[in-house]
Amino acid sequence: MELALDPGFGSAIGRGIGAIALYAVVGLVLMVFGFYAIDWTTPGKLSALVRNGAPNAVIVTASGMVSMAFIVVIAITSSVGKLDEGLLSALIYGIFGIIVQVAAVRLLEWITRLDIGTIIESDRFAPASVVVASAHVALGLVVAVAIS
Repeated sequence: MELALDPGFGSAIGRGIGAIALYAVVGLVLMVFGFYAIDWTTPGKLSALVRNGAPNAVIVTASGMVSMAFIVVIAITSSVGKLDEGLLSALIYGIFGIIVQVAAVRLLEWITRLDIGTIIESDRFAPASVVVASAHVALGLVVAVAIS
């Protein structure tokens, strides 16, 4: 029995691997942008608080990153067409989705009158951090679904 592959099999695999690598780069760029968007718009230096192990900062940041991942994944899966068009649309939808999600969370914090700065700087767990974390995840899902 002979195993025969289509003549274009190798190049198709190569293109697929290339696309994976390029989408991974776009995803990484969007996740970094998302992290800094959360950090810049949250009172206090969120990245330093996370490094120092402030529990509420870790909870809020982790939920923010998960919500950003929802947006990035849906932006990538919603991109159709040629590879260049797909990468560009994923980048555009991802950036816009992250901006909208961060603005919505900040608005929700303002409406609920949560003092997020005090919450995330505390060395003790604050149950209100779970509310902020839930808002991040919920609004990330809403934005992600809106992209699709």
